[in-house]
Amino acid sequence: MKFKFIYEHRNEFSILRMCRILEVKRVSYYAWQKRTPSKRSIENTRLLLEIHTIHKKSDETYGSLKIWKELLKTGRKESLEL
Repeated sequence: MKFKFIYEHRNEFSILRMCRILEVKRVSYYAWQKRTPSKRSIENTRLLLEIHTIHKKSDETYGSLKIWKELLKTGRKESLEL
């Protein structure tokens, strides 16, 4: 979370200063930046996009239960199990 914050605000504040304030090593931040996203992270992004799409198609009226049911209809069962 801290690295994401630094990345999102890198044009507003010095990376060095944010790393000091957030108590993270600069080298760790740069290593995080070069890391490729995990399969789970990629899947979460895809799932979130589907959720947003279903919500928009429902004129933003569907809640979590209806969205979950729509995702099940599309065969998304493996990603939705707890």
